[in-house]
Amino acid sequence: MSDTAQAILDGDRRALARAITLIESTRRDHRAAAGALLEALMPHTGGAIRVGISGAPGVGKSTFIEALGNYVIDLGLKPAVLTVDPSSAISGGSILGDKTRMETLARRSEAYIRPSPSGTTLGGVTRRSRETLLLCEAAGFDVILAETVGVGQSETRVAEMTDMFVLLLQPGAGDELQGIKRGIMELADLVLINQADDGREQLANHSAADYRRALQLLRPRSTEWKTEVATCSARDKVGINSAWDAVKRHQDALVNGGELDSLRAEQARAWLWSEVQDSLVADLREKYGVSHLIADLEEAVSEGRMPATTAADKLLEIYLENKQQ
Repeated sequence: MSDTAQAILDGDRRALARAITLIESTRRDHRAAAGALLEALMPHTGGAIRVGISGAPGVGKSTFIEALGNYVIDLGLKPAVLTVDPSSAISGGSILGDKTRMETLARRSEAYIRPSPSGTTLGGVTRRSRETLLLCEAAGFDVILAETVGVGQSETRVAEMTDMFVLLLQPGAGDELQGIKRGIMELADLVLINQADDGREQLANHSAADYRRALQLLRPRSTEWKTEVATCSARDKVGINSAWDAVKRHQDALVNGGELDSLRAEQARAWLWSEVQDSLVADLREKYGVSHLIADLEEAVSEGRMPATTAADKLLEIYLENKQQ
């Protein structure tokens, strides 16, 4: 692990790719090795600007990330892009085609693009997105751009691992009533009306005005930052500089106001309990998934012979009894 950790710190892309594959593995021996690697690299993390980017399919997330990534490279920075592709509910497979959608960015040596399957994880990111982010920081990347799957209002988990949450919307896609929906909208630090091109500039401006009014009804995430709304055209590279300026001003506001450290500390605590929950469920399934216990309880619940709460209590009782033995 010490050799791998040093290779990552030296910027070895192959070592980074192998490390990400290691932390995404579900094998117990791999999990132990991944934990040791992360522990060795933790002192070298935390130096990047972490930006989460979400939006519905077709809003232009990949195009925006490519434009933003190229822009920050021209400024002398190195971006890492973490993308998540939805996994099939039937086969479990994933296309992982984000690299092909960011062709120009993928060709630049300063950038690193890592697509990962969403698996069964909800919230728009993968279970190991946080660890991947930390590995990229240790490898020396200055900006981490985390793109979500893009399924709608429930994609809030990315806000628990980034400094700034950017929400992309289409012109005319919503009005004030759409804007005041809780969930993803109230977590946004920057709302961008993308695709302000091909004669839709005026419509985009109207949409931006609607969202500005709607956001006045929502409580800001930070006392140091008021959510901003702007228009852009990722395809035509219009408004990308303003978007990056907003990212920088937001980061400065968090640092100067003393909120960045507390934000990341709270995110680390959320990561702890998320990991505890996922690990307990995985351990329970591993121990009882091949037995008749889970199947019998599921059958009893599905047939209406037992409420789900009672079945869950029985399963937890058996699990805890076996743990104490």
